[in-house]
Amino acid sequence: MTQAFQISVGPLLYYWPRADVLAFYAQVADSDADIVYLGETVCSRRHEMRLPDWLELAATLRDAGKEVVLSTQTLIDMETDAHTMRRITGQNDFMVEAGDLGAIRSLQGRRFVAGPHLNAYHADTVQWLKSLGATRWVLPFELSGAEMRTLISSCGTDRPQAEVLVWGRLPLAFSARCFTARHYCLKKDDCGFRCIEHPDGLALNSQEGQKFLTINGIQTQSAALQDLIGHTPDLLDISVNVLRVSPQSQGTLQAIEALSQIRASHTPADIPLPAQMSRCNGYWQGQPGMNWTEPAGAHP
Repeated sequence: MTQAFQISVGPLLYYWPRADVLAFYAQVADSDADIVYLGETVCSRRHEMRLPDWLELAATLRDAGKEVVLSTQTLIDMETDAHTMRRITGQNDFMVEAGDLGAIRSLQGRRFVAGPHLNAYHADTVQWLKSLGATRWVLPFELSGAEMRTLISSCGTDRPQAEVLVWGRLPLAFSARCFTARHYCLKKDDCGFRCIEHPDGLALNSQEGQKFLTINGIQTQSAALQDLIGHTPDLLDISVNVLRVSPQSQGTLQAIEALSQIRASHTPADIPLPAQMSRCNGYWQGQPGMNWTEPAGAHP
């Protein structure tokens, strides 16, 4: 039986060379992904792709049959960031994923996707976002499957579509400080754009040598890659509409293909992980996020 859900590709969180970005999205254009989010959401200093480049790429992907959404930056700490955000929210060609409340205000009632960092943990908050124009919302990453079920159910049938990150590193926090620059003993404003040397972020170990976090400029991520693809039946059972894949340097297209095969009721293919990365699904289980439990097919 065909499963009724859409596959989305979240915004690229890392700093890749322009040629790599374009090559990646050329593959996405030929994939079974339905929705593609584009734009710089982490650090405005990254300049391999400027807003006109993202807009040109958005038009190309739209011509390939994709629903394209432009994502705004999550942490606005300079006027230039706010200016770019207003340019994104001011255009009318593509829907916007609002990374913060300022973007929602700037949209002035137009339709948008509520990003995952808007802290929509309660049905009243979701309905408030809907009243402002939200047609879809990305659930907070640290919710368990049981908590997702309760939240979605409590929103009723007249709610925005629910989207969940099912594959990719978990963005955990943002800071005005650039952790990557600090790692290299550089100032944030003179960072040398060292992020580009780490296409999947920079691993951070505990004092005991355990992989603990990943630093990605001003963003802190999980060390392990969240993998909920094996929980797809459970996600559909709790009325999740869109399953999101977050771009990594390896395995992203295979993750999209695995979801496509599930949608067509075939057994998903094995998905390779980026080098030296492990899987996690602890939050889904109501456990510490870094934990991993093999999916057993049981509902949350």
